[in-house]
Amino acid sequence: MPRKRPPDEGDELLVRLGSLTAQARQRAEAQRTQVELAIALQRGMLPRDLPAAPGLHLAVRYAPANLGLNVGGDWYDAFVMPDGRIGLSIGDVQGHNIEATAFMGQVRAGLRALASVTGEPGELLARTNDLLISLGSDLFATCTFMRLDTATGVLESARAGHIPSIWATADGKSGIVDDEGGPPLGIEKGIEYEVTRHRLTTGGVFVLLTDGVVEGPSLYVEDGLDQVARLAGIAAVAGLEAHALASAVIKGAESVGHEDDAAVLVVGVDGPCAAT
Repeated sequence: MPRKRPPDEGDELLVRLGSLTAQARQRAEAQRTQVELAIALQRGMLPRDLPAAPGLHLAVRYAPANLGLNVGGDWYDAFVMPDGRIGLSIGDVQGHNIEATAFMGQVRAGLRALASVTGEPGELLARTNDLLISLGSDLFATCTFMRLDTATGVLESARAGHIPSIWATADGKSGIVDDEGGPPLGIEKGIEYEVTRHRLTTGGVFVLLTDGVVEGPSLYVEDGLDQVARLAGIAAVAGLEAHALASAVIKGAESVGHEDDAAVLVVGVDGPCAAT
């Protein structure tokens, strides 16, 4: 015959259970608040408007990871440089927390500020790298920076540990940018970053993205990049607008199989901006 639990013992159990439930709710609320703050920081640090020029088409898409505390530091940016050319950047900060989001803001602000000193992409990444090291943070960031001359279609690019970009032309040719690149920003002082030059032609596109778009448990990064290259080639042949291609690329991030930030920046040209 089962032994009856004394009434006071049952009351104590209920009190303990209530206390544990309250603690769990407090932790969940604290996590939710932290995530909301990080997302607000992300949105506040990303540009609200994109630069405009005749024949230039820019489109961006951003899908933040916000499951649990898995909030990262991916960013994109586009702005007019002092010489009139267009600066384009995309990157990813190590880590998935509010510190990564704050560091993202420092990197983006540093790139913009130093662009007033030098517009050459390789030197700009080198100066930003040294600046981040001087801040003494334990974090680092990968980044691609491009400078576009809208008068000629010449696009200069430097890459710091970031995944390569995708190109496509109006005749359906497409591929992955083949450049040397260098280490991520914030790891080692005095690094030099090689610059690669490209030329955007009428109907052509460049797709800058972060690894959350093309890499995860369900997809190797090489396969993901190949998929985006094929998609960009099809879009260029079909004459799809930049925003349609950006939407299609970010949609593909759903098949990657993990909860990471995903950012896409599409650069397209036609008319006066294209090289002749």
